[in-house]
Amino acid sequence: MNENIFRILAALILLTGMGISSYFRIKADKQTGEKISRKVDGSVMMNIIKFGGLILWLSPFVYLINPQWMAWAKIGLPEWVRVLGIGVAIVNDVLLYWLFSSIGSGISPTSATRKEHKLSTSGPYRWVRHPLYTVGAILFISFGMMADNWFIAALGILAFIAMAKRTPQEEANLVEKFGDEYREYMKRTGRFFPKVGSR
Repeated sequence: MNENIFRILAALILLTGMGISSYFRIKADKQTGEKISRKVDGSVMMNIIKFGGLILWLSPFVYLINPQWMAWAKIGLPEWVRVLGIGVAIVNDVLLYWLFSSIGSGISPTSATRKEHKLSTSGPYRWVRHPLYTVGAILFISFGMMADNWFIAALGILAFIAMAKRTPQEEANLVEKFGDEYREYMKRTGRFFPKVGSR
């Protein structure tokens, strides 16, 4: 398959994912009338997210503009692996829409919960407490597969690790808000992946 076809498909998939995320985040801010400050996560985590996020999002666009600028991170993947990356990324965009539509106005850019936040236990949240972190990481890993680029895939993994470090604080906030309801929810769900044998 021609490199330009990979670039066009990668651009469509990435922009679709970004569009879904932006739409639901803006909608949540408008519905709640609440703008959550990123400072609640502390200056260190805020800086990691800010600078890490800049590199995370710039890298795919650098590849899309000119793949030669990212040639230093080329892996040499067989074409079928790159095509598999396209398939995984398309499924991932569908999952992204599903999880955002399931959490609705409860989506937050930080570990803080919204004042009127209601616990989401439907859609993917029936099995996983933080599916966005998993889906986000898979999006960048699959983009790395499409782009034949280890650096972009590695950024997805590093972003997942950074979000995983923040998760205990997020869950503490949710326990404080929902109490035993959230504790029971934790028992029957996985943090990032479904629990084996869970219903």
